[in-house]
Amino acid sequence: MDNLLKSGERIDQLIARGVKIIQSPDVFSFSLDAVLLAYFASIPKKGTIVDFCSGNGAVALFMAPKTKASITGIELQERLADMGKRSILLNELEEQVTMEQLDIKEVDTKIKSDSVDFITCNPPYFKEQPNSKKNPNPYYAIARHEIHLQLDDVFKSASKLLKMNGKIAMVHRPDRLMDILDSMRNHRIAPKKIQFIYPKVGKEANTILIEGIKDGKTDGLKILPPLYVYGEDNEYLPEIKEMLHGTK
Repeated sequence: MDNLLKSGERIDQLIARGVKIIQSPDVFSFSLDAVLLAYFASIPKKGTIVDFCSGNGAVALFMAPKTKASITGIELQERLADMGKRSILLNELEEQVTMEQLDIKEVDTKIKSDSVDFITCNPPYFKEQPNSKKNPNPYYAIARHEIHLQLDDVFKSASKLLKMNGKIAMVHRPDRLMDILDSMRNHRIAPKKIQFIYPKVGKEANTILIEGIKDGKTDGLKILPPLYVYGEDNEYLPEIKEMLHGTK
């Protein structure tokens, strides 16, 4: 196990899934967003799944126990993709999960068009603007800001890869909801369910989960009940505890 680790890395575990994952505070660590996305997504029992903006492979690994589908992570940054590849080996999931270091805008050079059943995506959240304040760590800056990947690029590539009636699920920020909906429609993806995540009761939503279907009917959108993360005691609420630890 130790021979899979490089300098500054550690192994964390998502107990609820029995998944181990290689992390590095200097480069990248998965957040609650990845866990929320893996639980929200309508993961098919079989077929082909692609995880865009895979980082160190967290969402791909969290989905693996729930499906017999083959899962491919797509990650632009070499260091993060390498961490993901080693986490796949750590969990002995190499028969099911693979990681490709690749720009999502070029994903159809590796994966056939109209061949994918499901896509997940935890993309950069912040628009790239000349005056936007970025994290000085380039790994985090690329993961969080639309430096190399715009929101529209995600749905353009997703629409190419997805079969008719294939789905994409995304985690993002509520203030980008209109941009997300516009881009989905532009690329023949009909939004089907949305859930808002709130840090606490009485606070504004700070995360949104959204799923859409390629060439689906434009009616039938469901807004799921709100999900709250913390109680008044600043401890995780039971539903979040169950996602992370498998217990309420």
